[in-house]
Amino acid sequence: MELGYFVIAILGCADGGSACTPVATLQTHYATEAQCTAAAPTALMDNSDFDYPTLVARCHSASPKMANSDEPRDGKRRRG
Repeated sequence: MELGYFVIAILGCADGGSACTPVATLQTHYATEAQCTAAAPTALMDNSDFDYPTLVARCHSASPKMANSDEPRDGKRRRG
């Protein structure tokens, strides 16, 4: 049985960090939250092509069951 892991979600924000909407969930899995957090600034730079005034990268815990579903829990398609 595989343990949980962390993924980076890119959020587009209309108001300087508030009222954010998920725009992408990256496919890379991180074993720890610290590894995910360390990778977040680079991930944000690599995924800065969304049309929002502010973009943020946030680490979220995930599980193998969630990753194997066809659709993310928020209903948005993943961007690879």
